[in-house]
Amino acid sequence: MRPLRHPYAHLLANGTADAYRSTLGAGVDLVAARVAGTDRPFTGMDPQRLAVQVQDVDLRAPLGAAAAVLDELRDLYLRDAVWFHHPRYLAHLNCPVVIPALLGEVVLSAVNSSMDTWDQSAGATLIERRLIDWTAGRVGLGQHADGVFTSGGTQSNVQALFLAREQAGPGRKRILTSEAGHFSVQKAAKLLGLGADAVITVPTDARRRMSVDALKAALHSCADRGDAVMAVVATAGTTDFGTIDPLPAIADLCEAFGTWLHVDAAYGCGLLASPTRRHLLEGIERADSVTVDYHKSFFQPVSSSALLVRDGATLRHATFHADYLNPKRMAEASIPNQVDKSLQTTRRFDALKLWMTLRIMGADAIGELFDEVVDRATETYDLLAEDPRFEVVTRSDLSTVVFRYLPTGAGHPHADAANLHAREALAASGEAVIASTTIDGRHFLKVTLLNPLTARSDIEHVVELIATHAAELVNRRTAAVSA
Repeated sequence: MRPLRHPYAHLLANGTADAYRSTLGAGVDLVAARVAGTDRPFTGMDPQRLAVQVQDVDLRAPLGAAAAVLDELRDLYLRDAVWFHHPRYLAHLNCPVVIPALLGEVVLSAVNSSMDTWDQSAGATLIERRLIDWTAGRVGLGQHADGVFTSGGTQSNVQALFLAREQAGPGRKRILTSEAGHFSVQKAAKLLGLGADAVITVPTDARRRMSVDALKAALHSCADRGDAVMAVVATAGTTDFGTIDPLPAIADLCEAFGTWLHVDAAYGCGLLASPTRRHLLEGIERADSVTVDYHKSFFQPVSSSALLVRDGATLRHATFHADYLNPKRMAEASIPNQVDKSLQTTRRFDALKLWMTLRIMGADAIGELFDEVVDRATETYDLLAEDPRFEVVTRSDLSTVVFRYLPTGAGHPHADAANLHAREALAASGEAVIASTTIDGRHFLKVTLLNPLTARSDIEHVVELIATHAAELVNRRTAAVSA
């Protein structure tokens, strides 16, 4: 082969093994040092100040050497990155990742397979299909189940509702979902051209789960109006509360009304591997489609997710044939082209990360790690419920706790401001990162535990920081009023 005469030819992926080792090794060393030296989940960096630094970079003048760029990256990204692996990162559904999955990430990025057709992916296609079968088996969807890896829960929900729409009968299409369900249901309705009133939200019970009685009433109401309920979306792990809808009763209603049941288990899918809590997903095996996010409760890097369907034939609604890519003759010859099932065309081999994790650690290990964070959330709920300074909303089925600081009671005029201030002050200090939400017009704080290394002492420390910051604002405002 004639060598390419270019000063950066050695940096092409088909260059020498030494180029791989030296360049990637330097990046690994930098990240490893940063991870080991992290004493807080965030620096509290102001976004405007960091934006100036990024804008000042002259992209017309490459630095040439990887070492110089890594030094720059330290200041522009790694220094102020939000570290999900830190035990006091308690904000969103972001997990620390297991090292076997990182190994898979390096391999899949280096090879750069595209998962659309067999002639671009070969063994990667078969590994993805095997993991879809494995997950469908854990769910219990039956021998005709199928699915495909996706970019995340939103894409999985959109595709599930697309399939449900195509399977639905005539009439104005309606989707029923809990008022605590994920916003991607509304987004999917808009993308599918169903109109603003297509999604009907169903009230929740005292535990913030979909009310079965309210769902039954909504189904009857739609039938009386002649509307076609194309899908009921149940949630196995609501984002705000970590609660699981009563899946068996919802499945009974969907069966009685002949309605597609989609279960959004993007959060709760970790229970599929749990050695102690799998029963919490009872009824999920009756779903027509299921969303799973391995990059939440299977400790995988983003992205690693999938949509599963009970009847693999329904995936045909996503199939389009292109002569240059996947002509019909390939399907007739049983060539396994994943693009025939996917909304995406070019797609990463994200399944490899899960494959490496299962082959090195095993499913039980993943389930035990997830059990650990659920146990910690139970401790957190009990800690807050026993503390008179706080109000807790509901006990979670998973690992989220929603609560608020109460200065002197629920009607205190500065309660909302105190809770917002506590969150912002925590983030600015970098000591901890938590989230917030609004319930019935009031501001609440939220912690989501997905790090098995988070200890009770971490939670106690963060709770005291919250109380200190919140009381500080209340005292300041009270003094101002008195003056």
